Amino acid sequence: MRIIILILIFVLFFLGGNAMAAEKIKIFDVKSNSVIEVDKVIKSDAEWKKILTPEQFKVTRQKGTEAAFSKTCPVPPKGGAGIYQCVGCGTDLFKYENKFESGTGWPSFWEPVSKLNVRLETDNSFGMSRTEVLCARCGAHLGHVFDDGPPPSGKRYCINTVALKLLMMDNSAKTEKAVFAAGCFWGVEAAFRELMDKGVVSTRVGYTGGHTKNPTYETVSSHTTGHAESVEVTYDPKKISYEKLLDVFWSIHDPTTPDRQGPDVGSQYRSAIFYSDPEQQKLATESKEKLNKSKKYNGRIVTEIAPLGEFYQAEGYHQQYFQKQGIKPTCHIPK
Repeated sequence: MRIIILILIFVLFFLGGNAMAAEKIKIFDVKSNSVIEVDKVIKSDAEWKKILTPEQFKVTRQKGTEAAFSKTCPVPPKGGAGIYQCVGCGTDLFKYENKFESGTGWPSFWEPVSKLNVRLETDNSFGMSRTEVLCARCGAHLGHVFDDGPPPSGKRYCINTVALKLLMMDNSAKTEKAVFAAGCFWGVEAAFRELMDKGVVSTRVGYTGGHTKNPTYETVSSHTTGHAESVEVTYDPKKISYEKLLDVFWSIHDPTTPDRQGPDVGSQYRSAIFYSDPEQQKLATESKEKLNKSKKYNGRIVTEIAPLGEFYQAEGYHQQYFQKQGIKPTCHIPK
């Protein structure tokens, strides 16, 4: 009887351990530019010590902190791109382009790759209250986040150098950018992301076309900045043309309603094409004229065609909004 009980305990322990190891989470994968499901990484201290240096183990598994200015954070060569990953499990954490010099002695970032990839917890150690940043997949201690960072997030993710490893990204493929405004940028971005397998490389939402520096969602919504909710589309011209992007732009909104798209009213919701060179200006103008002559719409097209000024990236929670929420877009569906 005792043997049977021991066998049952062993089976339950074995199954429980496997169930824990098989726990799934969703993270954002930079290479595929999509949310993927992966296994959580769970190891014993002995297992971590086999793959981490003593200092890496002390920081990531024992919540230590490296001395300020004691490490040199690796960076890509000039003109290069890279992703800082978790030293323990390789999860994508921060883009090099979101790194800034804070003068604190530790690498600082104003935004993670995705909120899915990090976990925030209250840290009351050392007699103060801070917000700890951990890897969402393996629980590694990375550092802390503070509310004294630069726009657009206002955050400073203060991260230990030894908790990161740099993955160089291949940016050798020549890409171009197109910027459009067609109402609420959540739906506009979702529409262009439908072309990710047809030549669109990446997208980001932001503000442009106005006169205020470092605008925020709140200031843009106050109708005092002149900026429009816009989407920057990075694309491979060998796979998809600017003309094709224009076709999609016209198909996802009504270009005859000034400062309005459906229930959204205000100058930030205006229809606009922001060109970055004479060729884009020419193609956009010809496309607008052709559509006007087609009499497709009862009213005249009021779409603004203007040179692209500075593009200010919107706050992190606006980026790929529908995808992060796990819901299908409810507007700007290509016709």
